[in-house]
Amino acid sequence: MSLFGNKQPQMLGLDISSTCVKLLEISKNKGKYRIDSYAVEPLPANAVVEKTIQGEEGVEAAGEAVKRAVKRSGSKTKLACLAVPSSAAITKEISMPADLTEDQIEAQIQLEAEQYIPYPADEVYMDFLVLGPNAKNPETVDVLIAASRDENVGARTGAVRPAGLTPKEVGVEAYAIEDAFKLLSHQVPDYGVDKTVAIVDIGATMTSLNVLHDGKLAYTREQPFGGKQLTEEIMRRYGLSFEDAGRVKKEGGLPENYEPEVLTPFKETMSQQVGRFLQFYYSATEQEHVDHIILAGGCANIPNIADIVEHNLGITTSIADPFAHVEIDKRVAQNRLMNDATALLIACGLALRSVDE
Repeated sequence: MSLFGNKQPQMLGLDISSTCVKLLEISKNKGKYRIDSYAVEPLPANAVVEKTIQGEEGVEAAGEAVKRAVKRSGSKTKLACLAVPSSAAITKEISMPADLTEDQIEAQIQLEAEQYIPYPADEVYMDFLVLGPNAKNPETVDVLIAASRDENVGARTGAVRPAGLTPKEVGVEAYAIEDAFKLLSHQVPDYGVDKTVAIVDIGATMTSLNVLHDGKLAYTREQPFGGKQLTEEIMRRYGLSFEDAGRVKKEGGLPENYEPEVLTPFKETMSQQVGRFLQFYYSATEQEHVDHIILAGGCANIPNIADIVEHNLGITTSIADPFAHVEIDKRVAQNRLMNDATALLIACGLALRSVDE
């Protein structure tokens, strides 16, 4: 398995999030991407908390959800590509002599692992990617090292095996977002060339910021915040169970005061969170400019949220639309796929690993 990956046999992209399992299978024919299979299956509450699978019970619950997703999708593919959260991975960029082979680079990294990774070598899953020549010293190459503790990788691989799947590759969520950008670049001027794009993925419980420059990951950050806070406010305000609050949030049927008194303040909070994330980026990198914001995750489906963020921050903002230029197999439920599209970026990036070199 690999934390970065090269071209692989056909694989399912499987995103195990805090609330559900998302499955996507993508192929490519005559230069055009096609969605071959897709499914989303809910997870029991607390099986996955802030993207961390909770013990054996969590692994078992995730495994059952993966089984249901595979069955619902109708896919016959038996290889899976997964991802650990960016917060559960350590990445470090180093320079090494340009004349080393990949085997020699790997041997040297293993030998010097303790310099880069603050865990014993036998407790981590580690991989590297040669980025290319160093801009300041052409006799060296830049190498990106990524590592995650065995328990993070093991929980995810353990969740797919009961469905009869083989975990072929385990990636890092931030790099899956980077891979998925090729399906979003049509939304950005010049397809993102020489542009800085902030992809803000606001899920049920976690928000991630992934900043790409010229299509390459430049910065990533995660922290707790998501649509669950809106659901909990609906519960509190209207005396509903969590399940009922989640249902009416999606389907409607709330009193007239819901929008002005509950939804509008949450939209403003979302906008403030996006602004706060960008401030973290500016402070950490000493950069002061973002050309475009793409909102993703389930919360991106909230009406008018892109307009609010754009108005408040003064940065052109759009909603992630990864399937605008892809074909969709007739067996795939197109309406459901489009409704879930904003929340499928990680699954997209993972599924693309077996399509693009």
